[in-house]
Amino acid sequence: MFKRIPILLLLLLGPIISIGQNESISFLALGDSYTAATSESTINSWPEQLVQILKKKGTSVNTPEILAKAGWTSTDLLKTIESQQLAPSYGLVSLLIGVNNQYKGKDINIFKEEFPKLLDTSIALAQNNPKNVFVLSIPDWSVTPFARLRDKKKIVKELNNYNTIIEEEAKKRNVMFIEITQSSRNAAVNPSLIASDSLHPSKKMYKIWAKKISKKLFK
Repeated sequence: MFKRIPILLLLLLGPIISIGQNESISFLALGDSYTAATSESTINSWPEQLVQILKKKGTSVNTPEILAKAGWTSTDLLKTIESQQLAPSYGLVSLLIGVNNQYKGKDINIFKEEFPKLLDTSIALAQNNPKNVFVLSIPDWSVTPFARLRDKKKIVKELNNYNTIIEEEAKKRNVMFIEITQSSRNAAVNPSLIASDSLHPSKKMYKIWAKKISKKLFK
């Protein structure tokens, strides 16, 4: 990962991406409720906060185009992307998906088949450059009040299995993998990191993720 970061830095700053000096980088964020910022205002989502952080660092990034919705599984996201007919012109693409596959009890083999397709599609949308893409691990919702009557050990085990697939597929394609699961577990002792619905992250949690992502991109 260390060897790839300087290249990604160049991509974000513009020398390799074919945009004009005064143009901003286009950003597509793919996912589910964690990207759509369910129970929060869109402006508080981690993609929106990431853009603001990057701008403060001197990198101009457009308002993120967020293609994400609460409840979406990998199947839903894949079908939606195919129906949108998006142009492969984004300077930055993120992917965070899988929690609803786990939550809804879907066969993990479905994710094993669909996540690589989603990742390949993300790369294609990012000007066919894996250095323009990053994926995030699935947060751990077992620590939320919503999960208090559920089998938390089972949730953690299953999410770990999903995250293993995500990390392995990202590495195969030389795509940056950013782990945010551990930070999501801080909600167990800090209620302010959870939104009013007792399940989704608050804007404070999203800010933590946005800061970590920005540091990874510019390390």
